[in-house]
Amino acid sequence: MTDPRTPPTTSGPTAEMVAHGGGVWADFRRRVGRNHAAMTALGVLALLALVAVFGPLITPADPNAQNLRGVLLDPFSPGHLLGTDQLGRDILSRLIVGTRVSLLAICLALAVAMAIGVPLGFVTGYVGGRFDGLVMRLNDAAMSFPPLLLAIALVAVLGPSLRNAMLAVGLLMAPRFLRLVRGVVIGLKEETYVEASRSIGTPTWMIIVRHILPNTLSPLTVAVAVTAGYAMLSEAGLSFLGLGVQPPDASWGSMIREGFLYYGRSPWLGIFPGVLIALTVFTFVTLGDGLRDALGREERTES
Repeated sequence: MTDPRTPPTTSGPTAEMVAHGGGVWADFRRRVGRNHAAMTALGVLALLALVAVFGPLITPADPNAQNLRGVLLDPFSPGHLLGTDQLGRDILSRLIVGTRVSLLAICLALAVAMAIGVPLGFVTGYVGGRFDGLVMRLNDAAMSFPPLLLAIALVAVLGPSLRNAMLAVGLLMAPRFLRLVRGVVIGLKEETYVEASRSIGTPTWMIIVRHILPNTLSPLTVAVAVTAGYAMLSEAGLSFLGLGVQPPDASWGSMIREGFLYYGRSPWLGIFPGVLIALTVFTFVTLGDGLRDALGREERTES
C-alpha cells in the first residue's frame, strides 16, 4: 500500500493560482472526474455507503438471530442466499450489517488521525524552530515502531472494543498526516505571495486559511483515500484477533475470525468477508492512485 508519508509536492504556479483566486481545488476535481478508474472507485464506495446506511432495512433476516437447527448451511440454501454460520445466523445479513461497522471504523480512525495530525502539521510547518524539531523527533520515533503491534498494545490497555481499536489505529496514523501537512506547508510558506501577505501584517490564521489551506486539500484527499485502505486492514486484523468489534455484533474482520475454525467444513464463512475486505481495500487504493495521478497531471501542466 502506498505510504502517505511522502507528500505530493505543490508547485509555485499552482500556489499562485490560489493566491489570485484561481480554482485549484475545482480544477483538481475536474481532473479527477476525467479519471475513469477513480470515478469507478467512487461509485463502488458510494454503493457501500448506501448499504451501510440502509443495511438494517434490507437485511433478509435478523443478523444476530440464531437457529441451531440450520447451522453451516451451504450457499443458495432455501431462505439463506449465502448460507449460515456455526450458530445458524444468516451470513448475507451479517455481511450487510458488517458493512456499516467496517466503514464506521474507517471514518473513526481517519477522524482521530486527522484531528491530531493536520493541526500539528500546520503549526510545525509554519512556525518551525525548536518546536518543529521536538515534534518531528517524537513523530519519527512513533513511526519507527510496527503500527499493528502498537495498536495491539494500546487496545490491550484500553480494553477490546471497536471504539478503542480505531482510536489506537487513528493515533498511529496521525504521524503520517502530520508529516504530510508539514511538508506541504514548509514548501508554501516561502512563496512570494505568502511573504507579501506577511509583510503587510496579515494575521497568521488568515494567511493559512486563504493561501496555504487550499493547497493542502488535494494532497490530503489523496492521503485519506490511501490511508482508508490501511485502516480497513487494521480493523480486520484487530477484529480477527478479538480486539475489535465484540460478539454478537459483526464486522468483516470478526466474521473471518469466526469462520477460521470451520474453514475445512465451510470455507465460505471466511471467503465472503475476505472478498469484501479485499475489494474495499483495492477500491480505496485505486481511488488514491487516481487522485494522485490527477494531482500529478495538474502539477506537470501548471509547472
